[in-house]
Amino acid sequence: MDIIQAFLLFMAALLGGALNSVAGGGSFIVFPALIFSGVPTIIANATNKVALWPGSLASVVGYRREFANQDQSLVAFTGIGLVGGILGALLLLFTSERLFAALVPYFLLLATLLFTFSKPISARLKILLERSGAWTNWIFFFLIAVYGGYFGGGIGILTLTVLALSGMSNIHTMNALKNLLVSMINGVAVIVFAISGAVAWPEAALMAIGAMIGGYFSADITRRLDQQLVRRFIIVIGFTITIIFFVR
Repeated sequence: MDIIQAFLLFMAALLGGALNSVAGGGSFIVFPALIFSGVPTIIANATNKVALWPGSLASVVGYRREFANQDQSLVAFTGIGLVGGILGALLLLFTSERLFAALVPYFLLLATLLFTFSKPISARLKILLERSGAWTNWIFFFLIAVYGGYFGGGIGILTLTVLALSGMSNIHTMNALKNLLVSMINGVAVIVFAISGAVAWPEAALMAIGAMIGGYFSADITRRLDQQLVRRFIIVIGFTITIIFFVR
Protein backbone atom coordinates (compact mmCIF):
# COMPACT_ATOMS: atom_id res chain seq x y z
CA MET A 1 0.00 0.00 0.00
CA ASP A 2 1.67 3.20 -1.19
CA ILE A 3 0.85 6.74 -0.09
CA ILE A 4 -1.66 7.33 -2.92
CA GLN A 5 -3.52 4.09 -2.17
CA ALA A 6 -3.54 4.95 1.53
CA PHE A 7 -5.02 8.36 0.81
CA LEU A 8 -7.73 6.96 -1.49
CA LEU A 9 -8.65 4.21 0.98
CA PHE A 10 -8.86 6.72 3.83
CA MET A 11 -11.12 9.01 1.78
CA ALA A 12 -13.31 6.04 0.76
CA ALA A 13 -13.67 5.06 4.42
CA LEU A 14 -14.42 8.68 5.37
CA LEU A 15 -17.28 8.75 2.84
CA GLY A 16 -18.40 5.23 3.75
CA GLY A 17 -18.59 6.06 7.45
CA ALA A 18 -20.55 9.22 6.69
CA LEU A 19 -23.02 7.34 4.48
CA ASN A 20 -23.52 4.66 7.11
CA SER A 21 -24.44 7.27 9.70
CA VAL A 22 -26.90 8.95 7.32
CA ALA A 23 -28.67 6.14 5.48
CA GLY A 24 -26.41 3.07 5.25
CA GLY A 25 -24.63 1.81 2.16
CA GLY A 26 -21.05 2.51 3.26
CA SER A 27 -19.91 -0.88 1.98
CA PHE A 28 -20.70 0.24 -1.56
CA ILE A 29 -17.70 2.57 -1.20
CA VAL A 30 -15.31 0.73 1.14
CA PHE A 31 -15.47 -2.79 -0.32
CA PRO A 32 -14.84 -1.82 -3.97
CA ALA A 33 -12.09 0.61 -2.89
CA LEU A 34 -10.21 -2.29 -1.27
CA ILE A 35 -10.57 -4.48 -4.35
CA PHE A 36 -9.51 -1.71 -6.73
CA SER A 37 -6.44 -1.12 -4.54
CA GLY A 38 -5.36 -4.71 -5.16
CA VAL A 39 -6.63 -6.52 -2.04
CA PRO A 40 -7.88 -10.07 -2.87
CA THR A 41 -11.67 -10.34 -2.91
CA ILE A 42 -12.21 -12.48 0.20
CA ILE A 43 -9.69 -10.50 2.23
CA ALA A 44 -11.30 -7.28 0.98
CA ASN A 45 -14.69 -8.48 2.21
CA ALA A 46 -13.27 -9.37 5.64
CA THR A 47 -11.31 -6.11 5.84
CA ASN A 48 -14.42 -4.14 4.89
CA LYS A 49 -16.23 -5.60 7.90
CA VAL A 50 -13.33 -4.82 10.23
CA ALA A 51 -13.07 -1.24 8.93
CA LEU A 52 -16.76 -0.41 9.32
CA TRP A 53 -17.46 -2.39 12.50
CA PRO A 54 -16.23 0.22 15.06
CA GLY A 55 -18.57 2.82 13.61
CA SER A 56 -21.44 0.35 13.71
CA LEU A 57 -20.65 -0.45 17.34
CA ALA A 58 -20.58 3.25 18.22
CA SER A 59 -24.12 3.64 16.89
CA VAL A 60 -25.25 0.95 19.36
CA VAL A 61 -23.90 3.02 22.27
CA GLY A 62 -25.89 5.99 21.00
CA TYR A 63 -29.08 3.94 21.22
CA ARG A 64 -28.34 2.44 24.67
CA ARG A 65 -31.50 3.88 26.29
CA GLU A 66 -33.66 2.00 23.79
CA PHE A 67 -32.55 -1.39 25.14
CA ALA A 68 -34.40 -1.02 28.42
CA ASN A 69 -37.35 -3.31 29.12
CA GLN A 70 -36.52 -5.82 26.37
CA ASP A 71 -37.84 -9.34 26.93
CA GLN A 72 -36.22 -12.73 26.33
CA SER A 73 -36.79 -12.45 22.58
CA LEU A 74 -33.69 -10.23 22.43
CA VAL A 75 -31.67 -13.07 23.97
CA ALA A 76 -33.02 -15.48 21.34
CA PHE A 77 -32.24 -13.06 18.51
CA THR A 78 -28.75 -12.56 19.90
CA GLY A 79 -28.03 -16.28 20.13
CA ILE A 80 -29.30 -16.96 16.62
CA GLY A 81 -27.37 -13.98 15.25
CA LEU A 82 -24.08 -15.03 16.83
CA VAL A 83 -24.32 -18.61 15.57
CA GLY A 84 -25.37 -17.50 12.08
CA GLY A 85 -22.63 -14.86 11.88
CA ILE A 86 -19.94 -17.39 12.79
CA LEU A 87 -21.23 -19.92 10.25
CA GLY A 88 -21.38 -17.26 7.54
CA ALA A 89 -17.81 -16.15 8.23
CA LEU A 90 -16.56 -19.76 8.19
CA LEU A 91 -18.45 -20.39 4.96
CA LEU A 92 -16.68 -17.41 3.38
CA LEU A 93 -13.28 -18.75 4.44
CA PHE A 94 -14.07 -22.11 2.85
CA THR A 95 -15.13 -20.45 -0.42
CA SER A 96 -12.49 -20.32 -3.12
CA GLU A 97 -11.23 -16.90 -4.18
CA ARG A 98 -12.32 -17.57 -7.75
CA LEU A 99 -15.87 -18.55 -6.79
CA PHE A 100 -16.34 -15.62 -4.42
CA ALA A 101 -15.02 -13.17 -7.02
CA ALA A 102 -17.60 -14.55 -9.44
CA LEU A 103 -20.36 -14.15 -6.84
CA VAL A 104 -19.47 -10.59 -5.82
CA PRO A 105 -21.37 -8.81 -8.66
CA TYR A 106 -24.53 -10.73 -7.75
CA PHE A 107 -24.14 -9.94 -4.05
CA LEU A 108 -23.66 -6.26 -4.92
CA LEU A 109 -26.75 -6.36 -7.12
CA LEU A 110 -28.74 -8.01 -4.32
CA ALA A 111 -27.58 -5.41 -1.79
CA THR A 112 -28.39 -2.54 -4.17
CA LEU A 113 -31.87 -3.90 -4.90
CA LEU A 114 -32.55 -4.41 -1.19
CA PHE A 115 -31.52 -0.82 -0.50
CA THR A 116 -33.44 0.60 -3.49
CA PHE A 117 -36.70 -1.24 -2.91
CA SER A 118 -36.47 -1.60 0.85
CA LYS A 119 -40.07 -0.61 1.62
CA PRO A 120 -41.92 -2.87 -0.88
CA ILE A 121 -39.49 -5.74 -0.19
CA SER A 122 -39.98 -5.40 3.56
CA ALA A 123 -43.76 -5.25 3.17
CA ARG A 124 -43.82 -8.32 0.94
CA LEU A 125 -41.55 -10.32 3.23
CA LYS A 126 -43.72 -9.39 6.18
CA ILE A 127 -46.82 -10.78 4.45
CA LEU A 128 -45.04 -14.01 3.45
CA LEU A 129 -43.58 -14.62 6.90
CA GLU A 130 -46.82 -13.80 8.71
CA ARG A 131 -48.54 -16.52 6.71
CA SER A 132 -45.78 -19.03 7.50
CA GLY A 133 -45.84 -18.85 11.30
CA ALA A 134 -43.48 -17.79 14.10
CA TRP A 135 -40.84 -20.47 13.54
CA THR A 136 -40.29 -19.25 10.00
CA ASN A 137 -39.35 -15.86 11.44
CA TRP A 138 -36.54 -17.41 13.53
CA ILE A 139 -35.30 -19.50 10.59
CA PHE A 140 -35.35 -16.43 8.35
CA PHE A 141 -33.29 -14.45 10.85
CA PHE A 142 -30.79 -17.31 11.08
CA LEU A 143 -30.37 -17.18 7.29
CA ILE A 144 -29.99 -13.40 7.51
CA ALA A 145 -27.23 -13.85 10.10
CA VAL A 146 -25.41 -16.39 7.93
CA TYR A 147 -25.65 -13.98 4.99
CA GLY A 148 -24.42 -11.20 7.27
CA GLY A 149 -21.31 -13.14 8.26
CA TYR A 150 -20.69 -14.11 4.64
CA PHE A 151 -21.32 -10.78 2.88
CA GLY A 152 -24.03 -8.70 4.53
CA GLY A 153 -25.15 -6.02 2.07
CA GLY A 154 -28.73 -4.98 2.91
CA ILE A 155 -28.81 -6.95 6.17
CA GLY A 156 -30.22 -3.99 8.09
CA ILE A 157 -33.39 -3.90 5.98
CA LEU A 158 -33.95 -7.63 6.41
CA THR A 159 -33.38 -7.43 10.16
CA LEU A 160 -35.93 -4.63 10.56
CA THR A 161 -38.49 -6.83 8.79
CA VAL A 162 -37.89 -9.65 11.26
CA LEU A 163 -38.20 -7.29 14.24
CA ALA A 164 -41.48 -5.93 12.90
CA LEU A 165 -42.80 -9.47 12.60
CA SER A 166 -41.87 -10.05 16.24
CA GLY A 167 -44.46 -7.48 17.27
CA MET A 168 -42.29 -4.37 17.53
CA SER A 169 -43.66 -1.08 16.24
CA ASN A 170 -41.48 1.66 17.77
CA ILE A 171 -39.04 2.56 14.98
CA HIS A 172 -36.43 3.90 17.42
CA THR A 173 -36.41 0.66 19.39
CA MET A 174 -36.31 -1.36 16.17
CA ASN A 175 -33.39 0.68 14.84
CA ALA A 176 -31.54 0.25 18.13
CA LEU A 177 -32.01 -3.53 18.12
CA LYS A 178 -31.17 -3.71 14.42
CA ASN A 179 -27.88 -1.90 15.04
CA LEU A 180 -27.13 -4.16 18.01
CA LEU A 181 -27.87 -7.41 16.15
CA VAL A 182 -26.02 -6.41 12.99
CA SER A 183 -23.04 -5.24 15.07
CA MET A 184 -22.91 -8.58 16.86
CA ILE A 185 -23.20 -10.57 13.64
CA ASN A 186 -20.40 -8.53 12.09
CA GLY A 187 -18.45 -8.65 15.36
CA VAL A 188 -18.25 -12.44 15.52
CA ALA A 189 -17.41 -12.50 11.81
CA VAL A 190 -14.58 -10.03 12.49
CA ILE A 191 -13.23 -12.33 15.24
CA VAL A 192 -13.31 -15.33 12.90
CA PHE A 193 -11.57 -13.38 10.14
CA ALA A 194 -8.95 -12.02 12.55
CA ILE A 195 -8.12 -15.47 13.95
CA SER A 196 -7.88 -16.96 10.47
CA GLY A 197 -5.57 -14.21 9.18
CA ALA A 198 -8.05 -13.06 6.51
CA VAL A 199 -7.73 -9.34 7.29
CA ALA A 200 -5.42 -6.79 5.65
CA TRP A 201 -4.64 -5.03 8.93
CA PRO A 202 -2.86 -1.88 7.67
CA GLU A 203 -5.78 -1.13 5.36
CA ALA A 204 -8.33 -2.09 8.04
CA ALA A 205 -6.78 0.17 10.69
CA LEU A 206 -6.49 3.12 8.32
CA MET A 207 -10.04 2.76 7.05
CA ALA A 208 -11.51 2.20 10.52
CA ILE A 209 -10.12 5.59 11.56
CA GLY A 210 -11.52 7.19 8.41
CA ALA A 211 -14.94 5.58 8.89
CA MET A 212 -15.18 6.70 12.52
CA ILE A 213 -14.20 10.26 11.61
CA GLY A 214 -16.68 10.29 8.73
CA GLY A 215 -19.47 8.96 10.92
CA TYR A 216 -18.76 11.36 13.77
CA PHE A 217 -18.50 14.57 11.77
CA SER A 218 -21.43 13.74 9.49
CA ALA A 219 -23.90 14.05 12.37
CA ASP A 220 -24.42 17.79 11.88
CA ILE A 221 -24.55 17.45 8.08
CA THR A 222 -27.16 14.72 8.44
CA ARG A 223 -29.63 17.17 9.96
CA ARG A 224 -29.35 19.47 6.94
CA LEU A 225 -29.44 17.02 4.04
CA ASP A 226 -32.53 15.75 2.28
CA GLN A 227 -32.62 12.04 3.19
CA GLN A 228 -34.17 11.10 -0.15
CA LEU A 229 -31.35 12.88 -1.96
CA VAL A 230 -28.80 10.89 0.04
CA ARG A 231 -30.64 7.64 -0.71
CA ARG A 232 -30.66 8.41 -4.43
CA PHE A 233 -26.93 9.11 -4.32
CA ILE A 234 -26.27 5.75 -2.62
CA ILE A 235 -28.50 3.95 -5.13
CA VAL A 236 -26.61 5.50 -8.05
CA ILE A 237 -23.31 4.48 -6.44
CA GLY A 238 -24.62 0.96 -5.81
CA PHE A 239 -25.78 0.36 -9.37
CA THR A 240 -22.65 1.97 -10.82
CA ILE A 241 -20.34 -0.25 -8.75
CA THR A 242 -22.46 -3.31 -9.58
CA ILE A 243 -22.23 -2.63 -13.32
CA ILE A 244 -18.46 -2.13 -13.05
CA PHE A 245 -18.06 -5.49 -11.31
CA PHE A 246 -20.22 -7.28 -13.88
CA VAL A 247 -18.15 -5.76 -16.69
CA ARG A 248 -14.92 -6.79 -14.96
